[in-house]
Amino acid sequence: MEGHVRKRGSKWYYSFEASSIDNKRKRIERVGGRTKKEAEAALRIAIQEFDNAGVHFDICNISVTEYYKFWFDNYVFINCKYQTQRNYQSIIKNHIIPSLGLYKLRSITPSILQEFVNSKFNNGFSKNHLLGIVNVINNSMKYAVYPCKFIRDNPALYLVFPKYDHAKTSQNLKTITNDEFNKIIELFPFKTIYYIPLMIGYHTGCRISEVLGLTWNDIDFNNNIINIDKILYKHDNFWCLGSTKTKTSVRKIKVGSTLIKVLKQQKKWQLECRMLYGELYRRYFEMDEFIKSKKIRKIQEVASTNFEKHNSDLEFICVKENGQLVNSDIFKYGPSVIKKKLNIDFNFHSLRHTHATMLIENGANIKDVQTRLGHSYISTTLDTYSHVTDKMSEKSVAIFEEATKSTSKL
Repeated sequence: MEGHVRKRGSKWYYSFEASSIDNKRKRIERVGGRTKKEAEAALRIAIQEFDNAGVHFDICNISVTEYYKFWFDNYVFINCKYQTQRNYQSIIKNHIIPSLGLYKLRSITPSILQEFVNSKFNNGFSKNHLLGIVNVINNSMKYAVYPCKFIRDNPALYLVFPKYDHAKTSQNLKTITNDEFNKIIELFPFKTIYYIPLMIGYHTGCRISEVLGLTWNDIDFNNNIINIDKILYKHDNFWCLGSTKTKTSVRKIKVGSTLIKVLKQQKKWQLECRMLYGELYRRYFEMDEFIKSKKIRKIQEVASTNFEKHNSDLEFICVKENGQLVNSDIFKYGPSVIKKKLNIDFNFHSLRHTHATMLIENGANIKDVQTRLGHSYISTTLDTYSHVTDKMSEKSVAIFEEATKSTSKL
């Protein structure tokens, strides 16, 4: 790529041709300095940056605000799931831009980032919240280094994460007892909208988005297996099917006869309701939408009378009597009712923690627990459920006592 320099007034300018847009040649011209030599040097740098980045920015002056918009549009939107996009967007808008937005990208140093992180720590941010912010900063700065080559080094690599008091950050996992779960089921018995999601969550440890996304073709009644390969989530104001949280979240969960019996009962009841409601029964099909060239698996609800033209019937398991889909917006009122009427501190994720804790307490293989929960790494399972319950402690003592009987002289 060739360029030129020329003098205008008291300054020297450099220019070169960028890529064509709509068959129109675009020429970029910038101030290069007060001498011809300075302009020629600036021209060489500009051409090199243009060739390396593939797009042209005034990299010397690009602000943190401008860069994060570029990073979100070109990386986050394309590569991250919708909920992750929303989380990142919130962190960028509420934390990064207000504190760092006016800086030039190239002027961000480890000391500036360290001061920013320390201020959040001193303001009482939780460990997980602060980790989320640091993760966004690190990923975005890494992208600025490569493939963009906007900066030469990632300043976030040198951050020292604040040390939290272990006592304050120990995990407080909400679990419930069998008696508490039975009371909840008595409050929400069969045919109520909460019953089936609660039963599936309790017996599988699945996330609520995974449970509500289940359709009948995900159930293998012959082998007592539930197939998890999608989730139900909200995109703006409509409901969609999406991929699971991670690749390892796609899994097959073996379940017992109790849940299988409940599911068979639910399927029979749904068929009866469909006959009862007739043309008024709600049915669903999947329609593809493209938002900024990204495919969205949108769910469309129609009455049975208008359904015949569609051939992608989605037979959801968690539905109301009239066939209407039970979604997380509908389900969110359940925990508040449980708290008010039963005085049980409960949310749906409690079922996941309860399921895993019960398995580990009773000697289940930790690798199998990892698989059931869909954790990517066994370390996640071990770290999450590292708390020692009274039952596990008593079992450990009993095992040791039994092992030392033959050697003890007391």
